[in-house]
Amino acid sequence: YDTFRQLEGKRVLFRAHGEAPAIYQLARERNIELVDATCPVVLALQKKVRKKYLEIAPLGGQIVIYGKKGHAEVNGLVGQTDGEAIIVQHPEDIELIDFSRPVALFSQTTQSLKGFHELIETLQSRMHEGVSFDFQDSICRQVSNRIPHIQEFASQHELIFFVAGAKSSNGKVLFNYCQQGNQRSIFVSSPDELSLSMLSPLPKSIGICGATSTPRWQMEEVANRLRELLGFPQEAIPSEA
Repeated sequence: YDTFRQLEGKRVLFRAHGEAPAIYQLARERNIELVDATCPVVLALQKKVRKKYLEIAPLGGQIVIYGKKGHAEVNGLVGQTDGEAIIVQHPEDIELIDFSRPVALFSQTTQSLKGFHELIETLQSRMHEGVSFDFQDSICRQVSNRIPHIQEFASQHELIFFVAGAKSSNGKVLFNYCQQGNQRSIFVSSPDELSLSMLSPLPKSIGICGATSTPRWQMEEVANRLRELLGFPQEAIPSEA
């Protein structure tokens, strides 16, 4: 963002995670042309958070966001509340909430659906009697709907390589479910991370899958590197459909 603040009259791409209103304002002030690639699901969520914030802030209400602190999407959502939202990433973060005041709960789109529902139950149990508690399921179904498929795919192979960026939130969530389907699952971000030691003992079958945002070509690069390590011809190593 320090570099962005120094730009003027340039063309800038906003990635899928979205940005805070203050960043859009800065772009206008500095005559920056935006190519806005914000995910439509994230855009819709930002609007809901902003609307809810304007409704409950005058009543002393609090916006709570279930998500990862510092994540670009979460930063954008917090920006919709003028920086007032409470982020719950760890159980101890719940203590930041004042349960005697209204609460509206949202989630980062790539968080675990199970974790979100558990948080709902926890907050409901702690709200003071008669105090409003509202929650909106904002988990992206592109992520949650893949969970049973990725677990089934993982269970069909002796060894799984899960391909995603090291900082990918939905990658971490899906990899956790992948491990539930197959304990012998390995997280990699690049074919350069692969080694023969990962293949010992030699499996009868290897599967490759990845995060929602992992491009097909990236998984193919991992597959090609595995073929090189194993001395295989270019026949397919299965990847998740």
